[in-house]
Amino acid sequence: MSASKPQKSEVRIEHSLNKKEKEFVARRRKDVLQSLKKLNITCSERKVPNIALLGSGGGERAMVGLLGSLDQLQKTGLLDCVLYLSGVSGSTWCMASLYQESDWSTKLETVKDKIVQRLSGPAVSWRDALAKLKKYHQEKHTKLFSLTDFWAVMFITTCVKEIDEHKLSEQRDRHKDPFPIYTAIDKHWKQSEDGDPWFEFTPYEAGYSLTGAFVETSDFGSKFENGRKIENQPEIDMLYLQALCGSALADEEEIRKFLWEKIKEVLYHLKPKFKLQTGMVMCSGLRGGDSDSPPIDKCYQDLMDLVDMNLSALKGKDPPDQEKAVPAGLLKREMRDYEDAGLLINSSYSSVLREERNIDLINKMSGGVPLGQLPMIDNAKQYMKQYTVDVFKKWSGRSFGHVDLLKSIFDCMGDWIWGRKYDFLYNMKDKAVHATRDYIDAGLLLNSPYFSVLREERNIDLIISLDFSDGDPFMTVRDAAETCKTRNIPFPEVNIPDEDVKKPKDFYVFKGKNTPTVIHIPLFNVGNCGDKIEEWRKKYTTFQGPYSAEMITDLMEVAGKNITNNKDNLLEEIRQAIKMHK
Repeated sequence: MSASKPQKSEVRIEHSLNKKEKEFVARRRKDVLQSLKKLNITCSERKVPNIALLGSGGGERAMVGLLGSLDQLQKTGLLDCVLYLSGVSGSTWCMASLYQESDWSTKLETVKDKIVQRLSGPAVSWRDALAKLKKYHQEKHTKLFSLTDFWAVMFITTCVKEIDEHKLSEQRDRHKDPFPIYTAIDKHWKQSEDGDPWFEFTPYEAGYSLTGAFVETSDFGSKFENGRKIENQPEIDMLYLQALCGSALADEEEIRKFLWEKIKEVLYHLKPKFKLQTGMVMCSGLRGGDSDSPPIDKCYQDLMDLVDMNLSALKGKDPPDQEKAVPAGLLKREMRDYEDAGLLINSSYSSVLREERNIDLINKMSGGVPLGQLPMIDNAKQYMKQYTVDVFKKWSGRSFGHVDLLKSIFDCMGDWIWGRKYDFLYNMKDKAVHATRDYIDAGLLLNSPYFSVLREERNIDLIISLDFSDGDPFMTVRDAAETCKTRNIPFPEVNIPDEDVKKPKDFYVFKGKNTPTVIHIPLFNVGNCGDKIEEWRKKYTTFQGPYSAEMITDLMEVAGKNITNNKDNLLEEIRQAIKMHK
């Protein structure tokens, strides 16, 4: 009997461009050549420079800033010279909106107005948001549901004002627009010096930029083993991708507070689903009943208490209502388990639990010590995690329509799970065994997508970095240079005068031998803000509510000035890139 023919791997591991991307690049370079001629720049087809435009992270500031910059790039004729458009975090929100429209760069004025009108309009309704959240939860394996799903529905929709269910693979064969690259990082490799944390998403492939390991974009998230897909999962939609790329808009404590507040709002909007009927647990979806069960409104109150406890732990103060009761389902055996595990802070606290009397919730976690001063915070966290398990154990098996969803959210909060997907490299040769991976905002490592365009096979001549970051306006380019140095990736040396940190100029150029030229443009600078840089920075912080129509218009104008004020500088660097093109 002849041996069976080995199955071809569905995972591509090689340092080369996807075939479809190669075809795109060939076509786009011809278009760029014609665009250069319109700008009175003469060159041969062979010498056409490969230009990459980068949008940094920065929440809605980055989204609006990139839109304003692209608008002026189009009006000056420079946008048609760009080969790649790559983004981190908030810049990917702008990209997602643009690429909903085929050939958006040819009708940008209309597309821009449509986006601005949406951003200035009403928020997504709670009904639609909750329906989307339930859909995410229902269509995923339980272990793949994460805070990214919750963040997508509860935060991203408040910024972009829509539920975008388009798919990235739908952006294929858009030949009149720059090639889009959305970026994130692999959390496992984030702190590794020899691993590759840089992860990219294009309409054709998703994978590791430097390692050269890819899978079709529509298959990202499906279950693989030995390079073969063994279980299909739905392709992620653009709302989820925007959440995965844009989830690091504040420090972890602020994000935790925000999420717990949103969970509280979810519970409030679900309250009508919890109802009491003749002393039995009743709610939509209930099958059967238990006359000894506590009323469903007690379930609702237990969950609200749980949220208050977590918020109190984060804020370091008492919850609003200090006369809460210990949930009736905590058994004496469970109390002993807490004591045996050393999770109770003192004996008086355990006796209060055993008696199931009304107690100060803060004492349940700290034994009377304010949480902000609690030296045994790890024990408090362990207690909160176990306490959460017990609350849901108490209500499990009663078929409440939303308890499973709420439990998944609480579990993800407890373990801080973001962007969990099946690992498409699972059990492949020379690969550590990880059934799942967690993908997070690239801004947690580097707030600009340099490494997506520094792939050697993309052969980039000129990088135009639009930096919308908060804080140090040069951190991204400095960190990129330092990382490239340690990894032996060609990148020019970056030297910036100390005085420029507080008063940056609007145009910086860094060059080196056998490296791409890097143009760095900080959003707020002396060129477009004069001596009011700090005022603009304070007006547009990263983690704030949606911008008003006036704020959007003003920010787009300021960002656009960075292009119009530097049109001649940009043209000159393009000419220089042509001379240096290999």
